[in-house]
Amino acid sequence: MHDPVARARSRGNKRRGHSSAGREPDVVGFAENTELALMCIDAAGVITYVNAASERMFGHERAEMLGHTLDLIIPPRLRGAHHAGVARVGEGAPSKLAGRSIEVMALRADGTEFPIEVSLSAWKGNTGTMMGAVVRDISERRQRDSRLHRLAHHDPLTGLPNRFQFNLRLEEILSAGEQAAVLLIDLDGFKKVNDSLGHATGDTLLQALAVRLPAALEADAMFARFGGDEFAVLMPGIGDPLKASAAARTVLGAFGPAFSIGDHLLKLGASIGVAIGPMHGDDPEELVASADLALYQAKHGGNSFRLFEASMRSAVAARHAIRDELLRAVSDGELVLHYQPQVNMESGSILGAEALLRWNHPTRGLLLPGKFLEALESHSLALQVGCWIIDEACKQASAWRALGLPALRMSVNLFAAQVNAGNLAEVVEETLKRYSLPPEALELEVTETVMLHNDDHVLRPFERLRERRVRIAFDDFGTGHASLSMLKRFPLTTIKIDRGFVRDLLADRYDAAIVQALLGLARAMGLDAVAEGVETKEQEAVLLALGCKIGQGYLYARALPAEEFTRLFGRLRTEETAAVSDVKAKLSETPSQKSRR
Repeated sequence: MHDPVARARSRGNKRRGHSSAGREPDVVGFAENTELALMCIDAAGVITYVNAASERMFGHERAEMLGHTLDLIIPPRLRGAHHAGVARVGEGAPSKLAGRSIEVMALRADGTEFPIEVSLSAWKGNTGTMMGAVVRDISERRQRDSRLHRLAHHDPLTGLPNRFQFNLRLEEILSAGEQAAVLLIDLDGFKKVNDSLGHATGDTLLQALAVRLPAALEADAMFARFGGDEFAVLMPGIGDPLKASAAARTVLGAFGPAFSIGDHLLKLGASIGVAIGPMHGDDPEELVASADLALYQAKHGGNSFRLFEASMRSAVAARHAIRDELLRAVSDGELVLHYQPQVNMESGSILGAEALLRWNHPTRGLLLPGKFLEALESHSLALQVGCWIIDEACKQASAWRALGLPALRMSVNLFAAQVNAGNLAEVVEETLKRYSLPPEALELEVTETVMLHNDDHVLRPFERLRERRVRIAFDDFGTGHASLSMLKRFPLTTIKIDRGFVRDLLADRYDAAIVQALLGLARAMGLDAVAEGVETKEQEAVLLALGCKIGQGYLYARALPAEEFTRLFGRLRTEETAAVSDVKAKLSETPSQKSRR
């Protein structure tokens, strides 16, 4: 007799009536008559026992369930997370969910989903690790609960505590004079999942996270969703930075295995900011703000964590001050463009200009981008300023043409906000039309940040502009994480070789080799190459010998205001015209004139 229920029932038939001292209680009677569903599985996740309530709850006959895996009652989108948990416990790892009640979604035989509350346990049986669950259908309870209370305390998508509930618990801990660690988690790559696979897949991924991550934490840790792809962990009693850092590493480790969402295997990373109370804040608002400052720093590295430091607060205060000043700067017209020439190194003629942003600060003087660009890029003004730069640069290019100067190509750097806005192609086309410029007069410079997000919605406007002959350059190529395969997919016309490689071109053979390789790559792909940071004639000579024709740097000119650039352009043009005239005059001399000369 292999059915444990049948064996237990047989024993029960021999012992009718109430149990007494020394007699085994009627466990089967309890199991078969309770309204709670009772289930057992082995280390492989195969169901070995169910009671009558399980049949009623899930709509399957007992014979259908026994010998089948848990997939029978788990929605397909959540099976990956459950498989991982069962496998971990089956291999002997302790279950961090033991003794805790969790709420998850289950699947009935008719295909409908419903919420259940599950209490888990694990033990060593005769055949190895066994796991058991007490399951309660909480459909009615959820319907009975006040919706307003639910919305006030829990995230409706994942069922996790929300920010309000998180702060209430944190307030209780800090008010009692106890220590606590706060971890703020921001997902790396979640936006790409939403954009490429749709929000339904993104929502399911968040639900899978709500199952996986709490299982990696200690039993008393509170895992909450603050909104979007931001989560938080509250760990009571943690005041040691080393323990808080270890918890952050554990959370990062939970992102190692891919998430199985339907037919997709999705890899995500995370950035984590860590703060400890009351060391880094003695009230919820200050402590969470400290963790947020640490999170901001962690995002620069990606898939990493940072512990709060006091210096972060002063740095953010300075950044906020700059952002406030930028609002005034934009309204008062303090932002200006300077133009640095791009030169044909063989002839010395100017081929183009790069429009570079400057800030005429009323008290600090002319500020270079290093003093304010980071604050501007994260400001809501970035889109407005980016569109202004395109307009101002095109207006200046049109003005130079109206003066009769040779046609230049104008290079403009893009902000990520302009790319993400979705209307870049329309803005560029309307601006070119407004100033009667041909498309090839404008070159848009993109950075690695844009290249790394080269999915369809990012590529589409660039492909449209390239079809209309607008030029597209990759700035600072070779300095970061962008792969060579991106060059094949992105519709480029130009590679800009970073000044870091040019600076040590004569002294470092590796830099020379990199420049040579980049130039060879550009030639093979039919792309122009511009060397940035050319400062000496020796660098220019080596670049020319390697086959680079276009240079940009202090050897030719710093970035100049429009008026100075116009004078430089006119002077170089006059000198070039004079040199050509001199050559023509010499070629037309008679023999007698040459002999007198």
